[in-house]
Order: sequence, then C-alpha cells, then structure tokens
Amino acid sequence: MRLVWKLLRQHISPSQLLGFSLANLFGLGIILLGIQFYKDVLPLFAGGGSFMKNEFLVVSKKISTIGSFVGRDNSFSREEMEEIEGQPFAKGVGAFMPSQFRVTAGVSMEGTGIHVSTDMFFESVPAAYVDVSTKDWGYVAGEENIPIVIPRNYLNLYNFGFAQSRNMPKISEGLMSMIQLDILIRGNGKSDHFTGRIVGFSDRLNTILVPEEFLFWANGIYADGRESRPVRLIVEVGNPADERIAQFFRQKGYDIEDGKLDAGKTTWLLRLMVGIVLSVGVLISLLSFYLLMLSVYLLLQKNTGKLENLLLIGYSPDQVARPYQVLTVVLNGVVLLLAIVLLLPVRNLYLDVLQKLAPQLPDGGIAVSLLVGGGLFLLFSVLNVWAIRKKVMAIWRHKE
Repeated sequence: MRLVWKLLRQHISPSQLLGFSLANLFGLGIILLGIQFYKDVLPLFAGGGSFMKNEFLVVSKKISTIGSFVGRDNSFSREEMEEIEGQPFAKGVGAFMPSQFRVTAGVSMEGTGIHVSTDMFFESVPAAYVDVSTKDWGYVAGEENIPIVIPRNYLNLYNFGFAQSRNMPKISEGLMSMIQLDILIRGNGKSDHFTGRIVGFSDRLNTILVPEEFLFWANGIYADGRESRPVRLIVEVGNPADERIAQFFRQKGYDIEDGKLDAGKTTWLLRLMVGIVLSVGVLISLLSFYLLMLSVYLLLQKNTGKLENLLLIGYSPDQVARPYQVLTVVLNGVVLLLAIVLLLPVRNLYLDVLQKLAPQLPDGGIAVSLLVGGGLFLLFSVLNVWAIRKKVMAIWRHKE
C-alpha cells in the first residue's frame, strides 16, 4: 500500500483537501454547537432537560360572577373533551380527576411533640402527562404508601417567602423528598390513615398529584358515589405558536393557565431557530462532502492510466482504492476532533452567561453532541469508502 500511495499522491491537491476540511469543519461545528446550545438552554424555557419534549396546556372554563351565584357548572363534558381532541392542533387530551373525599396531611417531628397538619386535596392526571420520573409513580389498591407530586413553586413560596420572613430553615428538594406525610382520608362514613411520600416536583402542573390508580380506588371507597366530571384539562399540542389555539379557546370561553402558552411559544420558537441553524450546518456539511468526493473523483480521473496499470500488474481493486479511502476517513476524523475541540470553549463562554441567569441550571454534558458527531463521521466515512470503491471498480471493468 505504501508503494501505491507514493505513486498516486503526486496529483493530490493540498488546497482542495484544505478547502474541504475547512468547509466540513464549519458545517459540523454549526451542527454540534446548535444541538449543544439547544440542549443547554432548553431548561430555561421548558423547566426540564428533556430533549425535544412535547408541549402541554392546562385549560379550564372561565368563572363569572353571575355563574357563581346561579351555581353554573364549570366542568367539562365528554362531548367537549372530544371536541378539543378533534382540533387539528391537539395531539391528546387528559383530564384532571379530583378527589371526592376529605384529605388531611400532617408532619410529626419526633422528640419535640410537634405535629403540624392542614386540610388539602388530591388530583390526578394520566401518567403520560406527569413531568417527573415515573419509576416511583404508581399505586396498588390497598397500599398504605401514596406517591405524591407537588408543584415546585410551593416549595419556592415556603423557602423564599414564609421561611425567609420568619428566619426559619430552608428546605431543599432532596430533604423534602425524605419527609413522610401522615395522610388522613375521610368520607362515606370511613376514615383511614396513609403515608405520603413526595417523589417529585412539577413545573407544569399547579396541583397536588397522586396516581390515577389511587384516586380511582379511593373515590370508589370514600366518595358518596356521585359522578365527578373534570373541571380542568391538560391538552398536548404540537405547535404552541399555532394561532388556532388561542382563537379556539377564546371562542369557547376557556382559560389557558397563565404563562403556559407564552412559554410554549418561546420553546417552539427556540426549536425553530435551532432547526434553521442545524439545517444550515447540514447543508454546509453535505456541500463539503460533495466537494471531497469531487476532489477524489478528479484525482482518480487524473490517475486513471496509473490505476489501470496497477490493476493490470496484479493489484486488486481494494488495494488500489485503499489509499484514497484512508485519506478521506482520516480527514473526516481530524475534522470531527477539531469540531469538538472548538465546541468546548464556545460552550464554556455561553454557559457562564446561562449560569448567571439560572444558577441551578443542570449541566447535561456533551454526550448528545458527541453521539451526533460520531454518527455523522461514520455516515460520511462509509459513503466515501463506498463511492471510491465503486469508482475504482468501474475503472477495473473498463466502464469509465
């Protein structure tokens, strides 16, 4: 192979290879930076680190003064839910199921004799709409332990409002998850004690959530048997910036929970911007790939006579093609390494700004960018190797 390489490299144009490398570096750098920036900045808008997650809106009916006096029903019927689900912007509709029994929650502090309790309520939604880890989310009828999800702003109100004004200790999410709640449920002439454990904090749902399985079971035992229709719905939408969403809910007189539609629009616009940037990067990478293949084809064309002679004296097509294949793979590998090296300092620059805006912003690492870069490297390398071998085989078979 060394002898073949010495013979064939005479017509290699360093300027063409350099042009390809710079173009490929520019395109691949844009792709990796766009993906990494999206992954790093998404928690600021979406309240979580999940990649390309869906958008949800919490919908309720408006409560008017006259309606309050006349006892107007603000619940949703099955027909109204089906109407919303049938809209072109809706991908799914879930219902908030309320508890139909009395709930008292308390916390006991051992050794102090202090017991604090308060009346509260439970609601549930389908597990697919819960924005926390579902590994501890579930309930088997009769269990005494109830998993609970509370809004993160409840904890923030305590830490930065109540505790701050009274010089009381602040509670972290980890500590809050270790506290066990004494739950007393009463209704339908029955009363039972349960243990509650907080398994997560929701940014999406402003309610106290328990699993649907528990609420179905508990309503069947502690409720009086009357039918309860949902008063709030959670709607999954594909594009929160779709003008049909606001138009439909305004015509129907429905309310969308404050800030949810605006936050969804911001997230959607962020995706759109990143999508445009990634498209530009992909286009540049494809053009650089084409530039490399054009350079290699011109090189093969210049060396057609030499290649035919090498094939005639006994060299196999694979031996003749291998120097060019190695050259393209090495160039692709060097470009990938340079793109990663450039990504790290650029990421550190914008992370410093993001950390000032959100000190608790999680660092998800660069694993996704590395996987994308590695995938593009393998894809382009395989295509290069295949195209070069095809060209050499065509020369060997005199089909040029």
